[in-house]
Amino acid sequence: MKTDAQIFSGASGQHAVWIESVTFTYHDADRPALRAVSLVQNAGEMIGVMGASSAGKSTLAKCLNRIIPEFEDGDFHGAILIAGESIEHLRVCDLAPKVGMVFQDFESQLFSTNVAHEVAFAMEQVGMDRAEMDRRIMPALEAVGLRGFEHRDPMSLSGGEKQRLAIASVLALRPSVIVLDEPTTDLDPEGRAEVFELIKKLRAQGLSLIVIEHESEELRAADRIVVLREGEIAADGPPSEVFARTELLTACGVRPPGLGHALELLGIDVQPKSVEQAFEVIVRAYPNVVASTYDSVARSRVSDEPKAAGNAIAGPAFIGIEDVRYSYAGGPRVLDSIELKVGAGEFLAIVGQNGSGKTTLAKHIVGLLQPATGRVTIDGKDRALMRPAETAREVAYVFQNPDHQIFAATVQDEVAFGPRNFGLPIDEIERRCNEALEAVGLQNERQSDPFLLSKGERQRLAVASVLVLRPRMLILDEPTTGLDHREQLRMMALVRDLNRGGIAIVIITHTPWLVAEYARRVVLMRKGAKIFDGGVREFFMQDELLRSSSFRAPEITELSRRFGTLALTTDEFVAWVKGRA
Repeated sequence: MKTDAQIFSGASGQHAVWIESVTFTYHDADRPALRAVSLVQNAGEMIGVMGASSAGKSTLAKCLNRIIPEFEDGDFHGAILIAGESIEHLRVCDLAPKVGMVFQDFESQLFSTNVAHEVAFAMEQVGMDRAEMDRRIMPALEAVGLRGFEHRDPMSLSGGEKQRLAIASVLALRPSVIVLDEPTTDLDPEGRAEVFELIKKLRAQGLSLIVIEHESEELRAADRIVVLREGEIAADGPPSEVFARTELLTACGVRPPGLGHALELLGIDVQPKSVEQAFEVIVRAYPNVVASTYDSVARSRVSDEPKAAGNAIAGPAFIGIEDVRYSYAGGPRVLDSIELKVGAGEFLAIVGQNGSGKTTLAKHIVGLLQPATGRVTIDGKDRALMRPAETAREVAYVFQNPDHQIFAATVQDEVAFGPRNFGLPIDEIERRCNEALEAVGLQNERQSDPFLLSKGERQRLAVASVLVLRPRMLILDEPTTGLDHREQLRMMALVRDLNRGGIAIVIITHTPWLVAEYARRVVLMRKGAKIFDGGVREFFMQDELLRSSSFRAPEITELSRRFGTLALTTDEFVAWVKGRA
């Protein structure tokens, strides 16, 4: 009897994927999305694909199973072979058993009434015999750690479990190649860890994997890294070589691994694979840096920040949340006796696992939800007694997906909608639109269709559409999700500038380095309760709390802790090391 490893083993033969001079231009596009791309993947190899938004990553993935050009129209040239067979005359359904695709929006792949039916669906579409389908369901679920979930509703699963189910439905077809397009988008750190642990197991089983990912740290274990820039391959090699090319990565919209960048700035030519290896390398190069306790600089910085407490703000606050409880219809309690104050001009990060109540809390602040008990106040006023227009002038909310709040035909109309709806004079509307578009860098896109903008531009447009009302607080739900590193930096620079201009900022995020580099206070939530409220440095010193909440400090912060200090950024750590040396 075959083992799971044998069942899910990779393609026979030397090459899993052979791509030769592939060029593709979307219908009505003014430039190719891919330009003469050639790439060979050996059987059992894991390739990480990186690059800025619109670099061609997803386009390349869709070419491998003929979604392009069969379903997405355009001009295609070149040749692709899968396990030595040309796919030129194959249909998408013919390729499904050969190339498994897990899309970036994995939830859009899930629609069946239970987990077993979800895994069976793809096999049904290729006409597989019922008995063979039944034989494959359990091994596929076992391979992703979902055995025993057969009768669960997919919508009742956690984010990480949903992603693993999407992978199981692909595994059941036993493809030789699996392509994962940003497989951990929208997942909390625990969900990310689950998916990459599964990827590790799939590699051990001999599958050929192509993983598209924005976070370089997640791809250190890949055999190769391929970096795309404007549809062309800008780099292709082992992670240790590609990640050492900091300037190239930055130019391509890729965030270099923090550990490797730190060592580069310290004059050490090594790309470490872990915090432990980075520590050992630095100790050898800078033996005088080793310390056994937190230095006075770290202690003084921590003492200057708010402490973990019921409320980190003393006295009157701009936002007051008093004993708020809430449950969705028929569900468990999502917010449990929340007490929170947010001061004018603060920069607060709210973190926690998926389902911990972060977004629900934000929706209570802006009035999208009403508490079952307790109350929310804005500048001392009971929010339940305020008119929606009055609330909108005080607190603005930017959804995680900007497409959920964008609807107008042009950028100008999108930004003008709010003040026009409030009955402001035409000249005042024009003045405010100019101000808001200038702030987000979209002043030259006034007549553009919002849905033809990039994801980062749509995110900034969503900010402009609420910024035009001149709110005193801005709440952003996962403001960098799905953005490349350049777009992330541009978005966060905008947010920081707004905060420096006096607007209070609340970000909901799963990204540790955003918290470390931008926030000044952290609220950690778990199962609807607030379990930490204090300064950023103090937060990242709570080892047990972080472990129990599946939230990790940035690697550079973990590294600094090994030396007895606490740095939040690469530059801060490098300066500390050089100062001690």
